[in-house]
Amino acid sequence: MVFASYSDVAALVGRVALGALFVSHGWPKIKDITKPVGFVKGTGWPGGAAFAVLFTLLEFFGGLALIIGLLTQIVAVLFVLEMIATTVFSKTKLGKKFSLGYELDLAYAAFALVLAFLGPGAWSLDRLLGWA
Repeated sequence: MVFASYSDVAALVGRVALGALFVSHGWPKIKDITKPVGFVKGTGWPGGAAFAVLFTLLEFFGGLALIIGLLTQIVAVLFVLEMIATTVFSKTKLGKKFSLGYELDLAYAAFALVLAFLGPGAWSLDRLLGWA
C-alpha cells in the first residue's frame, strides 16, 4: 500500500508539472496562432501550418488535461509523439545540436512516457470517472 500512495503522489506531481510546462509553452502560441504557423511554414516543413495548429492546441489543452488528470495516458502519448516530431524538426530543419538544441524536447518526451506508463494516479479525473 505504501508504494501505491507514492506512485499516486508521483503521478500527481508529474502530471501537474508537465501539464504546467506545456500550458506555459502553448499559451503564447494560442494567443496568436499566426506566429507559430508562419514560423513553421517558413521552414518548408511539409504540412507545417497543420502541425503548428495541432501542436499549439495539444500543448495548451493537453497541458490542462494533464493538470486535472483527464485522458492522462492518451495525452501523454500524444506529447511523446509531438516531442519526437519537434526533435526531428529541430535537427533537420533548424540544424540544432543536442546540447542547447533539442535535448529539452527529448526530456519532455521521456517525462511524458513515464506518465503514459505510470498512469494518472488516484487524484485525477480519470480515476474519478472510473477510466483508470
